[in-house]
Amino acid sequence: MARKWTGREVAEDLDRKTAEKVAALVAKGVTPTLGVVRVGEKPADLSYEKGLEKRCGKIGIRVEKFLLPEDVSEQGLLDVVREVNASESIHGILLFRPLPAGIDEHRILQAISPEKDMDCVTDLSLAGVFAGKKDGFAPCTAEAVIRILDYYGYDCTGKRAVVVGRSTVIGKPAAMLLLQKNATVTIAHTRTRDLPALLREADLIVAAAGHSHTVTRECLGMGQTIVDVGINVTPEGTLVGDVDKEAEEALAGAYTPVPGGVGAVTTAVLVSHLATAAGAQTGNAE
Repeated sequence: MARKWTGREVAEDLDRKTAEKVAALVAKGVTPTLGVVRVGEKPADLSYEKGLEKRCGKIGIRVEKFLLPEDVSEQGLLDVVREVNASESIHGILLFRPLPAGIDEHRILQAISPEKDMDCVTDLSLAGVFAGKKDGFAPCTAEAVIRILDYYGYDCTGKRAVVVGRSTVIGKPAAMLLLQKNATVTIAHTRTRDLPALLREADLIVAAAGHSHTVTRECLGMGQTIVDVGINVTPEGTLVGDVDKEAEEALAGAYTPVPGGVGAVTTAVLVSHLATAAGAQTGNAE
């Protein structure tokens, strides 16, 4: 029977470790602070922000919000990002995306100081991931994949891993992180020739294509480990991943559910990044 690797336990363990870091910093007079920059009032942004504030509050992290109207100018948003960059009391930046039409998102993202880039949105941060450097932060979702594997004791060394998805947000950085864990990695996508044959030979599948049922029963072999990063909404309003649920439950050795898997760990990773950044910026790095 397939083992279900839920994210709640992983997130709770990471939160506990982060809380210890935060308590040590507070004892030295440093309150780790996250600057949240939000444009408009999108319901999804508001929901995520509420959950983030709750998690930060439990751990002892302060959240300072910079709320801008939907019709903010590109220069106005850029000025706010630069203000947060310059603030010595704010140690990390989270910018909600996508930004409104008419704003050059790439220009805004590249204005974020790499040391305050909590989710690897700048080119410099991403270059650090590909170079295997430790002086930056990987994308939170990609790192959440690794955190889950580590927590459940999965040894990537020598394993054949296939990452389905080639985005710079999840697919490509997840592949780089797996390489750093000594896996042999193939990056596949929805246009890969004979994707089922490739996936059946994998020891580890990371599904991050962003399309439901990308990984079907014919793609799976017995006993594989499957990490499903996909978040898709069916016409009935149900959340599903990229992997056929019934197939993975029947065939996998271990799998992450959707919801309740990788997504549950992503915010915990972000908060962990903030605590680390606060220590580094104030001369209190571990």
